Amino acid sequence: MIVSVVGPLEVGVELGPKRAFAWAWEWPGWCRSGPGESAALAALASYRPRFQLVAARAGEPFPGEAAPAVDVVERLVGSVTTDFGAPGSIGESDRSQLTDESARRGAALLAAAWELLDEEAGRAPAELRQGPRGGGRDRDALIEHVLAADAVYARRLGLRAPQALISDPAAVAELRRAILELFRNPGELSGGIRRWPPRYYLRRTAWHVLDHLWELQDRRQ
Repeated sequence: MIVSVVGPLEVGVELGPKRAFAWAWEWPGWCRSGPGESAALAALASYRPRFQLVAARAGEPFPGEAAPAVDVVERLVGSVTTDFGAPGSIGESDRSQLTDESARRGAALLAAAWELLDEEAGRAPAELRQGPRGGGRDRDALIEHVLAADAVYARRLGLRAPQALISDPAAVAELRRAILELFRNPGELSGGIRRWPPRYYLRRTAWHVLDHLWELQDRRQ
């Protein structure tokens, strides 16, 4: 399926007791949060220029309107995970089958997110300024956190991550290659035991990588 760059932007919303996440259904990684649905949708719109850079790196056409109309196609009940700061609910849309084109696009966007994070980590100082609430990981700890999450998320896709992932760039490259190959050959996604549906894997993993990419950019001194 070729994603239209005109018309309403289809989004999902996850509503926790105190926090909400909004994500663009066909744009894995374009996902932001706020204290309620309206705030989450506003945050999603505000990050459009930043996500546009990811889409450009992936070679994907992106909606031209600065603030396209939004169509909420699914609302999910959140949990303590939502309020803690991560999207954690799997919806019916996540369980829908990926087309070959959607899988290819998802792989391209995830690869772009990883590339941009690597580049930003190469430019960032070792010590980052504190976050808006104080504290926050410095550069190396932040990158290690993303890699550790990538390893956990890969297992939920049915892959085994090398134990030396954090300390071995070659292992990182190999794991990423294996993940991307799965989505570039969608037939391989239909078998095996998977704890996460492929669509959910894409949006959760790309969100996590981009969330920390943007944090790294915002906290550079």
